[in-house]
Amino acid sequence: MAIALQELQMYKNFDELARDVLDLAKEILPDQLIYLTSFSDAQQIILKLSNYDTKILLTEGMMIDLSETVCDRIDFENKQPLVYEDIREQTCPSELRNTLESVNARSYLGIPISLVDGERFGTLCAVHHEQSKFDQKSIALLQRIVRMFSYYLVLERFANRDSLTELYNRHYLSQIFEDHSESGGVVFFLDLDGFKKINDLHGHDTGDLVLKEVASKLEKFADEYNDAFAVRLGGDEFIVYFSHIFSEEEMSKRAEHLLDCLSTWNADYQLSTSIGIASYSEGSNNDLNTVLKNADVALYQAKTAGKNTYKFF
Repeated sequence: MAIALQELQMYKNFDELARDVLDLAKEILPDQLIYLTSFSDAQQIILKLSNYDTKILLTEGMMIDLSETVCDRIDFENKQPLVYEDIREQTCPSELRNTLESVNARSYLGIPISLVDGERFGTLCAVHHEQSKFDQKSIALLQRIVRMFSYYLVLERFANRDSLTELYNRHYLSQIFEDHSESGGVVFFLDLDGFKKINDLHGHDTGDLVLKEVASKLEKFADEYNDAFAVRLGGDEFIVYFSHIFSEEEMSKRAEHLLDCLSTWNADYQLSTSIGIASYSEGSNNDLNTVLKNADVALYQAKTAGKNTYKFF
């Protein structure tokens, strides 16, 4: 589960710490252009540059298809850096040489940045328009900097993610709502019908597996829309949040699609889902607690209507 750029922007002191990482790396390799990247599922994002070197054609905020980047060739599994002191040598594959030459880089050093569970975050890189020499001591120091930066990322992630499902948590939802409440939006409040019976019959370990499966389905659903993300409030209560307002017809379409996504399971569980839907208009004085309360009222109506359905507030 890649860390979204929107999530990174909410990390406390992220910009300051990222700048410190680049400054420390620059002390080690003063002649290099140093940059910090992150990966989405399909792209690499240039987060920060140590300086703007007009000879290297990179800019902050640049997004590159991950399959076309040199960083995607780094050995993240073994946490090994990728080093090309001179791409004109025969040791550099032609496709990587072409990629580096396209940004006018003749030398490259890429240090992998991973989270503690092995998930790829991105890279710390050094490039130059001329050939370079990267000694082992410098590489080892950069790896230590990256390791400390990884610890910071993990701590921030814990503050924004549910520990069991790794969906976003209420803290993150509150931050997003605060930043986007004036543009209007829609909340789907979900509750699993029959979840207590699964815990009673099969135990809480099985219940946790079900919650993880729900989270996976919700993530796939949210990925289909560019304005949505999923949240676990706690227990078997979830939120799908849409940061824009849309028609009731479209809400119904999405709700029916979501019910369909949650209708099949890996095991023969007697499990369904009820959804309460609440929207809030653009430009109004919106409050998250009120919106959630409204969605909860609609959820109760869906439960009393026979479950496995949705209702509007």
